[in-house]
Amino acid sequence: MVKAVIGEETRLKSAEDRLSHSAVASQVGLVIGKLSTSSDRCLVFDLVPTPPNDAGEPACSLIEADKKKGSKGKSQSDSSSSSSLFIDKDWVAEHARQVSRMLLGGVKVLGIYVWMSESAFKNSTIILCQTIMGVAESAPLWDADWGERLLIHISYSPRRWTCRNSSLASNISSSSLRPCDFKMGRVLASLQTFRCTYTFDLRLPICHQSASNVRKLADILRQAISSHGKELKDAKAMIDGNLVVEEESCVSDGLHEVQFLVPFMKDSYVEACSQKEVVGVLVFGGSVCSFAYSNSKEPLSQALADIKGDIITSLQSRLDVLWDESDGESGLAVDHGKEGSDELSTEAPFLQLNLHSLRRRCSLSFPRRVFIPWLAGTYICDYLQAAETLEVVNDHCVELMSMDVPTDPSTILELETEPLALTTESFWDAAAPFSLTSSQDCSSSQKTGMATSQENERKSMKPTDFNFMAAILILILSILVGLVLYTFKAL
Repeated sequence: MVKAVIGEETRLKSAEDRLSHSAVASQVGLVIGKLSTSSDRCLVFDLVPTPPNDAGEPACSLIEADKKKGSKGKSQSDSSSSSSLFIDKDWVAEHARQVSRMLLGGVKVLGIYVWMSESAFKNSTIILCQTIMGVAESAPLWDADWGERLLIHISYSPRRWTCRNSSLASNISSSSLRPCDFKMGRVLASLQTFRCTYTFDLRLPICHQSASNVRKLADILRQAISSHGKELKDAKAMIDGNLVVEEESCVSDGLHEVQFLVPFMKDSYVEACSQKEVVGVLVFGGSVCSFAYSNSKEPLSQALADIKGDIITSLQSRLDVLWDESDGESGLAVDHGKEGSDELSTEAPFLQLNLHSLRRRCSLSFPRRVFIPWLAGTYICDYLQAAETLEVVNDHCVELMSMDVPTDPSTILELETEPLALTTESFWDAAAPFSLTSSQDCSSSQKTGMATSQENERKSMKPTDFNFMAAILILILSILVGLVLYTFKAL
């Protein structure tokens, strides 16, 4: 349970000024910050308003007791005590899902905030709790057992800030919201930055599945990423070239480079398929650039857990980006390799394919990660497909994070020069080159053996003929020598 919440004063005061000058009667958005499990407190970095939906309507509005919206000209102070808040819960949850992809290690969507009067807030407990539950499901925390989220209420009548813990229990009632200590301070200035370039290479056997248990490529890949996350969790680490003692704190400022020493993995995938027919091979690898931010008072174990979580969530986010596109009408362009001299490519929902049904080699490039300056030297990220430009990043920053776009493109870090690659091969495609080579080798060996045998026969015959002729010549020479000696003796 979180006991205290500390908000970045400069950002929260700026949000309050923006809201007070906007003349809107209500607003909902996301609370972005960091959960410190070691000290049972949350650090709030910023408040990000949820943009209007696709129809151009705001994500929330005040309604009267008769379910009719009040007039637009109605001022904030004139809000009736019978007013309550309507929230487009699904839209707020979708906003949280997309924003969570852009956040780096340790920085999460911690909950929601609302701007409304005190009286309307009291009438909106159920809708607020439902919205928080939707946000928690759309933007879960990696490897964090925290069954609550934050609800920050900025009241304009009277003007004050309050913070509550919202339980994620299924039974929603007024007791689901519990007050917690809230204050403002300077939290961004104390953050330390950790960076890691993590290289991985997953090779997974694809086992035959029965007709009732067919699995899609995306499902297999999600499980592989999740399993790799468990293996990465136990990895030792070096920070700035020194082996980490996890309970100590990092006292030096600046950028800290992290390297992970991943233990030799059990061949769990092979063990799982040991009694089944292997029908394919999936190869997924590349290098992931990752950042994490940690408070100077937190142990290094927290920073390492955050950057490990960032690596795994980054892989999952790239898969989600591809899945979102493959779920559309056009699908993804998939390279099926070469057949003869022509390279084949088709429009197909590649991630939705049943992997064991593939009969040829397929490959897919994952989006690359770019880093955009955010607050006080920190970064957020976005994912670019091969054909996309930085204009896409600009649009996402404005729409999702409600932030000014960097005017200097050079401030955007493009540290991942090569995209992650996924390759699938059926078992026979993977084995055929070896079998063909072996057959050719055997055929060549047989032909070579036959030629060698014939050659050996010729060679064996030549010495035999030579030896026979030599023996006759020696015999004739011996007879001649004998006759010459006999003739000399007779004289």
